[in-house]
Amino acid sequence: MPVTDIFAGEIATELLKMLIAITRKACLCKQSAEQLITSINELAPIIHEIKYTGVELNSIRQMQLETLSRALQDGHELAGKVLNSSRWNVYRNLQLSRKMEKVQKKISRFVQGPLQAHVLADVHHVRFETAERFDRLENSTRRIEHRLGSMKIGVSDEVYEDENMYEGNIVKVGMELSKRKVKDMVLDNDLVVVGINGIGGSGKTTLIRDICTDDEVRSYYGGRILFLTVSQSPNVEVLRQKISGFITESRYNGFSDLSYWNMVIPMLVILDDVWSEAVVQQLMFNVPGCKTVVVSRIKFQSSVLNSSYELELLREEDAISLFCHTAFETTSIPPGTDENLIKQVVEKCKGLPLALKVIGASLRDQPEQYWRGAKSRLSRSQPICDSHESELLNRMRLSIDYLSEKVRDCFLDLGSFPEDKKIPLDVLVNIWTELHDIDEEEAFAILVELANKNLLTLVKDSRAGDMYGSYNEISISQHDVLRDLAIYMSHSGGINQRKRIVMARREDGLPREWERNADQPFFARIVSIHTGTMREMDWLKMDFPKAEVLILNFDSSDYFLPPFIGNMPKLRALVIINHSTKTAQLHNLSVLCTLTNLKSLWCEKVIIPQLPEKNILPLPNLRKISLLLCRIDHKDQSELDLSRMFPRLTELTMDHCIGMAKLPSSICQAKLNSLSITNCESLEELPSDFGKLLFLKVLRLYACPKLKMLPFGIKNLLWLEHINISQCVNLHSLNEEIGGCLSLKEIDMRECPQIKWLPRSVAGLRSLRRVLCDEEISWQWKEFKNELSDMSVQVAEQSFDLDFLRE
Repeated sequence: MPVTDIFAGEIATELLKMLIAITRKACLCKQSAEQLITSINELAPIIHEIKYTGVELNSIRQMQLETLSRALQDGHELAGKVLNSSRWNVYRNLQLSRKMEKVQKKISRFVQGPLQAHVLADVHHVRFETAERFDRLENSTRRIEHRLGSMKIGVSDEVYEDENMYEGNIVKVGMELSKRKVKDMVLDNDLVVVGINGIGGSGKTTLIRDICTDDEVRSYYGGRILFLTVSQSPNVEVLRQKISGFITESRYNGFSDLSYWNMVIPMLVILDDVWSEAVVQQLMFNVPGCKTVVVSRIKFQSSVLNSSYELELLREEDAISLFCHTAFETTSIPPGTDENLIKQVVEKCKGLPLALKVIGASLRDQPEQYWRGAKSRLSRSQPICDSHESELLNRMRLSIDYLSEKVRDCFLDLGSFPEDKKIPLDVLVNIWTELHDIDEEEAFAILVELANKNLLTLVKDSRAGDMYGSYNEISISQHDVLRDLAIYMSHSGGINQRKRIVMARREDGLPREWERNADQPFFARIVSIHTGTMREMDWLKMDFPKAEVLILNFDSSDYFLPPFIGNMPKLRALVIINHSTKTAQLHNLSVLCTLTNLKSLWCEKVIIPQLPEKNILPLPNLRKISLLLCRIDHKDQSELDLSRMFPRLTELTMDHCIGMAKLPSSICQAKLNSLSITNCESLEELPSDFGKLLFLKVLRLYACPKLKMLPFGIKNLLWLEHINISQCVNLHSLNEEIGGCLSLKEIDMRECPQIKWLPRSVAGLRSLRRVLCDEEISWQWKEFKNELSDMSVQVAEQSFDLDFLRE
């Protein structure tokens, strides 16, 4: 095949289209595919020049470039295999990833070797009048070398539509006029940057989400719509990377002919919840065809926006319709109700959609006398200032004041978490059980009550709701105005006397208000801090004699734990969450040894170092340890005595952790009730003494691809009720000993393709009530129906994902 046909023909074009498809599939090869797309795009000018110069290459160059052709052909075949590979076939995807890396190295060696020699030879023979053209070619070649040379195969989960974009029930009442006006701006070719502004809770996000789902808008932009939540404390660099990747894919996706790559492609970028003009300017990309919509509570200057629309509050008719939809599940005032009373309550909400929804939900199914009391309370509410934003907090407060004291306190606790971040339910339950003397069941009931009153939103994944499901499978989101309300209600009185102290995100240092009052004790029960990098000298000497919960949020790869943890003798729950893109190194871990009353520890995206056991005092009351997205640096675990360090540990959770191939054997001496090791690609085996976990009731081992067998001794787990081994793709079989688990009620073994048969001992599982499995193995379970008459076999669809990583 002639070289010109290699570049101008179908191989490179088809490979490019496949690579773009791979990036959408979010497989292990996505990062390489994105870099190869960039490299091929960089090669486009050179491709055109080779094609149209008409120069015939000599035999040596022809042979060398035919080698490159074969490498491209290999890449083309590999891309096809990647696209046809199951997303959850981790082992096969790893093999394909390694093969693609070999192809990349071949291409890189060619670019760094023979290709440079060709360029130097051409420069030697070139005439003066063509020098400019060859300079451009040489510069392009260097850029390609740089990109190909740094290419690595890895995992990426970036998406081009925010996962919350279409989440939940959207009630679009009274927005027809607003939608028409904003839609006209979105479809106007002359407007590049447009804005939507309005008071918090007025429906700005609801409106723009509705416009994004509009058929005419989606058709005009060909579905090329990116929705991003910016928030008050954005990571601008990450947002820029997402927008850049979106633009790259939108411009080149679907165009096989290189001559079309300079066309103007319509693209729509939505920036929701923007608080700063400076951020808007940093997120602008001057690309033809790319339109940006800025959604904010703030009305930005015309120097930033070409046009803007201020969202008006609802008119009386529309306000009544929305209120009735929430309070009565109808769009009009129901017959037999006090119409005048309903209109008076609606009038007090001043047409604010969020207030109408929240207050309507709080009055749902309540007697008339309750309604009259609510109307009276609304009438007595006084605004903080003239702005409607401030009035909202007082009017919204009615819904909180009518909650029981315990439920109200739980709502106020929600203000302790960062803005626009999902709150893991497990963290919240840990905090509520420690602070409010309730059990997990009551904590969950309070959560449902708050959700039913539209005071928060439950976000579930595909496993949530199962009797033995983990609370990690449910998270919580909350509207900014409701979070502001929780903070506003918690900030009465002096800072030293407050029950909750919340520090909004700061790059470094602590607020001056804290510094001015550091000479006196702080009596808060909850302390929440959000910073960037913190060193030892950045912390203040502070005393928290009553603190029971400490929440540390930070955006850094290096973090020094606050020394004042040692001055928290009553601390019972510690939450450490790193929001940066890199795993963080923690310093001053020794301060945790002073927490003798600590019961719950949650660590997210941090490095768990080798623990110097001799220098660590036991944490006698620690019951729950949760490690998410952590790296475990435990080289030698033979001498690590976890049962001595955590004598009362009952729950251990590790999710998406790396670096530990085997659990320390001393874990088998603990009195664990629940053990969850999920999505841990490093885990290869469980301890041989696993059968000593006599009190274990729940065992979750799903998505551990290197785990090949269940441990011997599992027959001794007489109290085990639930086992989840789903997505353990290399697990060969259920042990014959499984029949000894006489209390086992549920087995989840979805997507375990290596398990081809069941041991006869499963006939002894008389307590078994439910089996979740693939269709291939389901018929074998059904053969045991006579022995296991109460067993239900459920064939499940493949519905697992990594959506929670897309924040």
